[in-house]
Order: sequence, then structure tokens, then C-alpha cells
Amino acid sequence: MATVDPVALDLVDFLNASPTNFHAVDEAKKRLKQAGFVHLSEREDWVLEPGGKYFFTRNHSTIIAFAIGKKYVAGNGFHIIGAHTDSPCLKVKPVSKVTKGGYLEVGVQTYGGGLWHTWIEEHILRIPTLAIHLDRSVTEAFKFNTHSHLVPVLATSVKGEIQKLVDQNGPCKSNAKANVDNKKHHPVLLQLIADQAHCHPDEICDFELQVCDTQPSVIGGAMKEFIFSGRVDNLCMSFCALKALIDSISVGSLLDEESGVRMVALFDHEEVGSNSAQGAGSPAMLDALSRITKSFDSSDPRFLEKAIQRSFLVSADMAHALHPNFMDKHEENHQPKLHGGLVIKHNANQRYATNAVTAFIFREIAETHDLPIQDFVVRNDMPCGSTIGPILASGVGIRTVDVGAPQLSMHSIREMCAVDDAKHSYEHFKAYFSEFTELEKKLVVDL
Repeated sequence: MATVDPVALDLVDFLNASPTNFHAVDEAKKRLKQAGFVHLSEREDWVLEPGGKYFFTRNHSTIIAFAIGKKYVAGNGFHIIGAHTDSPCLKVKPVSKVTKGGYLEVGVQTYGGGLWHTWIEEHILRIPTLAIHLDRSVTEAFKFNTHSHLVPVLATSVKGEIQKLVDQNGPCKSNAKANVDNKKHHPVLLQLIADQAHCHPDEICDFELQVCDTQPSVIGGAMKEFIFSGRVDNLCMSFCALKALIDSISVGSLLDEESGVRMVALFDHEEVGSNSAQGAGSPAMLDALSRITKSFDSSDPRFLEKAIQRSFLVSADMAHALHPNFMDKHEENHQPKLHGGLVIKHNANQRYATNAVTAFIFREIAETHDLPIQDFVVRNDMPCGSTIGPILASGVGIRTVDVGAPQLSMHSIREMCAVDDAKHSYEHFKAYFSEFTELEKKLVVDL
């Protein structure tokens, strides 16, 4: 049996601990605290020191962590990897109570551009498909309405009424006024939430819930070469960036010669455009750069401007691997493959922020460490997706390269990537943190 790389095993643990963006940030916090990072609050003054390690969160769904080199002074650059914590999912509506045909259902909203026909059985909820006997055309083209056909079943009405009677006749656990209206949500759903929160349903003020696949992430394939999981896009990149930052400074002396700031920024809401208080379109990252710079010298506002021009961002978001059954969907000379290493994404229309200089820098790091690297350009007759890269490049003015590990089944409830690419990504990101300061000294673009 093939031996699985420990980085891939750690990634699987991270995925299993992160069914939602909130869980992902919580898991990141745990790992950062264990590594000695200090939790900051944006509401308080920051007292930062050279050699210090810090992080802060927004909405508990975005997290920014950074380590300050011991030779850092105001105006020096930031070496950043940006990724995102959110994935396409189904979110429970503010009024979720749906009853029809003798069933209790839960109203949900579609979040992001998911492959909704891949959503399958849950322990609590299930989205049942229509039997082929009732729709023979389904084998020709599977079409469904995301409003009418994508409603999870919670229980039958009969069982729900029985449970309601049990709850009504049981002992009263709280005298609190009901905060969540039973007219908005099924009582059985509220009871399930209360059981998990260890409270009475009347004590629930409100909630933000999403439907998740309960199948655990696993290493699979005949040669144990694949990772099968939900949320690979983009928790794989989030994990590799976070682990690379932590391990690049795992020994105190590793920051002794560092004159910059190493940073990881994991944003929420990328799948829906990033325009929120905690998305990449917010001032979150620029605020962090500004506060760090001013913590060391606030006498000259030009220090921040200089710092941005000395900085570099790796926008890390999963890439489309060549699909053996749909090879015509890729441009002939740009066909990223599993096990082929990180993919540099290019787009002449700036859907990706990569340019010749930023691609060279990232490729140079790969060649120095004998790491595989690939390139991707979308076909001219197909639309191109985008990332947080162009948003941050244009909003902050920072040099940016867009990259990502190759994967299949992107935005499906069950995605897949290669074990080797998790390892390659981690090693590439770690090398970037460790060596960018010295590499930057050799580059001359704008005199």
C-alpha cells in the first residue's frame, strides 16, 4: 500500500474540521494559537514587535495572520498569500418553514455557483431526486429548478406533529421569551439546533446555517493518490498557505534575517463577488498593511505607499485540471494535470492578475526548489472565471500572481485533487515565504 504524504493527511484533517467558512476560520485560529500567534482585535490598539506573530478575524469568517521579520522597519514590503474560506453551498433562509405533500422541508438559498445536481444524502436533511420512472427525459438532459427542486426534506408531517406534542408536554427548560418564531422555522429544526448549542429553543435569537455534506474527506484511488472531499476549492489553498506560514517560522531564528512581513489573508465571500465587509473587496487587507506600518512609524504616510510597491501577493485559488472525459474544454497548449504542481493562471483581459514579471518570480522559486509548475489559459471561445487577485491588485495596487493547485469536479459537493499537489503547493508557498526577500533584491522593473 502506498505511503501517504503527511501534508495530505493534515489537509484531510483540516477539511474534516471545516464544514463551513466559520469552522475553517476556527480551525485556523487553533493552529495559529498553537504556533504562538497572538490574537489581535481590530477594535483595540495594536502593540507590535519585530519577530512577533499575530492574527485577527472579521465576522469569524475571514482571518488574516502575519509574522514580522526581526529586521523589519516601516516601509518594507509584505509577502502575502491570499485565498478564501467560502465554498458554494445551500444556506437556510430567514423563513425556512416549508410544508407540502405531507413533508416538512427547509427552505434554502443557493450560495455561489454550485453544481447543484451533485448534492446528495445528509444525516438530517436530504434532497431527493425524482425517480427515472417519473421523468424519462432525465437521461437526455438533467434540468431542475433551484427554487422548486432543491428543497431538503427534514421529516414527514406526521412525525413532525408527534415530536411537537412531545416537546409541548415535556418539562419547560426556560422562561425566556421565544426569540425565533416557530412560524418561520419548523420546531423540530429549532430543537435540533438547540440540542447542538446546549440551550433551549426559546434562547435562540437567530442563526446563519448552511447545508453540508456529512461524508468525511478521504484519501482515495487505487494508489491512494487522490483527495476526495467537499470544499477543496478553496480550503486546499487556504490550508497550504496557513501551514506554509506557520512552518516557515517554526523556529524563532527563521525570522532573524527577515526584513519584511509574511502574511496569509483568508477571505470570505469570494464565491459571490467579494463585496462585503469581510470580503477581498473590503479594506481588510489594506487596513492590516496600514496598521502594521503605522505601528512602527506613523510620522510619514508615504511609508505605506512605499511598502505596497515593495510587496507581493500570491492569489491562491484552485485551478481546473484536464478532465479525461472532456478534454476539448481545455486549450491545447494549456492543460494542467493532476500531480503537475501549482498552475499559474493567465488572462489577457485581467480576469487573473498575473503578468510576465509576477509569473517569472513564482516560476523562479519553483525552479530553485525543483518543484513542478504549470500554466493555464482559458479557451478563447469560453468565459473565464476570476479570483481575489484582480480585486486586490486593483484595490491595493500590489503586484500579484494568480495560481492554484489543479482539481476536478470544482463546485461539486464532492471534489477531488491529487495528494502530490497538496505537497507541491505547501512546499512552493513555504519557499516563497522563506526566499522572497532575497529574490526581490535582484529584480529591477520600474527605476
